[in-house]
Amino acid sequence: MTARPIAMVTGATRRVGLAIARAMARSGFDLVLTYNTGSGRLAEVRDELEPLGAGVVFEHLDLTDLGASESLAARLAEDLPRLDVLVHNASAYVPTPLAQTTAASVESLMRVHAIAPLLITKHLAPRLAQSALPGGGAIVAMGDIHALGRPRRDFAAYAMSKAALVEMVRSLARDLAPRVRVNGIAPGVVAFPDEGHESDPAAQEAYLRKVPLERSGTPDDAAEVVRWLALDAHYVTGEIVRVDGGRWLTP
Repeated sequence: MTARPIAMVTGATRRVGLAIARAMARSGFDLVLTYNTGSGRLAEVRDELEPLGAGVVFEHLDLTDLGASESLAARLAEDLPRLDVLVHNASAYVPTPLAQTTAASVESLMRVHAIAPLLITKHLAPRLAQSALPGGGAIVAMGDIHALGRPRRDFAAYAMSKAALVEMVRSLARDLAPRVRVNGIAPGVVAFPDEGHESDPAAQEAYLRKVPLERSGTPDDAAEVVRWLALDAHYVTGEIVRVDGGRWLTP
């Protein structure tokens, strides 16, 4: 780490998380990047980000392990020279048909999307409040438009957990003001899944027929909104910005 500002991004070694890391590196940040699986990609990610001038530290983080999540956040709160931006990006996108829903599956999603982010924020908020950035410290959380009143079939547990994250954003925007701004983005499709639900072309085409812009977004589309909320939106807090190509507007 150098004297540059520092951003922490969870789930940051691929897809949207990596795009966010890249955007923050280009904006002059050093990075703390967490990963759960995919440790084999760390060297590749470092080789991509360090030429942009960023110091990069990787931390393993399994958000279903609440004790480990808190321990990591508490250690970083002590060890980091500063912390300016926290991005809650890590996510688990899985369908949960009601007949197959279990207490364990619901609890796992709640831990990943709501409980662990809240506990991590508890430990890191005091460091964010010390940020010298012009807009102060910033937290950005990745929601989902389908957890904002546009529900999808067979995703009740997932949507519930993302809705809890959205309410965390609004609540912490009050709790952490005026030193820390807290916002979220609600993507539609900015990267189709690599496998499983909606990884096949037919399902993707069916979804895009409901998108007014008639295309999917990209990880960079989401990353740019995260960067804007973190660095430029100095008078914005408690907001959820939809990044969905207009999908919100269609039934």
